Amino acid sequence: METVYAISDFTPTQETYVTIGTFDGVHIGHQKILKKLVAEAKSDGKKSVLLTFFPHPRMVLQKEASVKLINTIKERIQLLQDIGLDYLIIHPFSKEFSRLTALDFVRNILVNQLKTSKLIIGYDHHFGKNREGNIEQLTEFSHIYNFKVEEIPAQDIDSVAVSSTKVRNALKQGNLKTVTNYLGYHFSLKGKVVTGNNLGNKIGYPTANITIEEDYKLIPKPGVYLVKSLLDDKLHYGMMNIGNRPTVDGKHQTIEIHFFNYSGNLYNIELSAQLIYFIREEQKFDSIEALQKQLQLDEKFCLDYIHNNL
Repeated sequence: METVYAISDFTPTQETYVTIGTFDGVHIGHQKILKKLVAEAKSDGKKSVLLTFFPHPRMVLQKEASVKLINTIKERIQLLQDIGLDYLIIHPFSKEFSRLTALDFVRNILVNQLKTSKLIIGYDHHFGKNREGNIEQLTEFSHIYNFKVEEIPAQDIDSVAVSSTKVRNALKQGNLKTVTNYLGYHFSLKGKVVTGNNLGNKIGYPTANITIEEDYKLIPKPGVYLVKSLLDDKLHYGMMNIGNRPTVDGKHQTIEIHFFNYSGNLYNIELSAQLIYFIREEQKFDSIEALQKQLQLDEKFCLDYIHNNL
């Protein structure tokens, strides 16, 4: 897959099959559309193209809203890499771009720039200024500009019963089973390991504290999670705490992971943790000793879960 960072930088040498969207989460509904695109393009000897946008349109058009996304743009690229696309175009979304009329979008971008011979879209797709473009207009334009439009029927998408909004809501509720079912993979958090307050070391549970650079990345519900990470090319399980550490009067949210049976130095590395199971809500304990006792129970729960389920 070749990644291009502006529509104007894409110079196709042959006709393309295209789909358009933000594809946050690259969930199983998205995967269905993309696999269809790739398969049809390959079968017909065309190149498959996904046109997506960054920042997310809502970040630009609804600044007062706090938009949180399932994937960072780097994560989205990595997930799309595995689909088999020929080209990924990540176009900078701006207010100026949002003012393109449906006609201009089709004529100037789809036809002249992308050389689209078939457009595959999910049902109820809207585009162009004020989202005025719809399947009816696309069908009209397709006759004028000689390209095909294929809309994936509502029942095909509804059969997987998933949307990015549903995934986000499940993450906010700590419902990881639903999240994993919808995504088809484990949701992950990735960040640089930084120095913490060293409390974990003192109570026998040293942690890797990670800081996430992208402020638009959705952080799931506070609490304790079973996680797994690749460390030194080996899979390691651990327990992650997301929260404000109320037992020690913490003032801001932290993300800390204690890995079982691991003693290596993780400072300053980029660490990715896949979230497997939500264990419990964040709690305030009466003492450090009470916290320590709960961590022992959490660890036992995790090890039992790993032994019985993984």
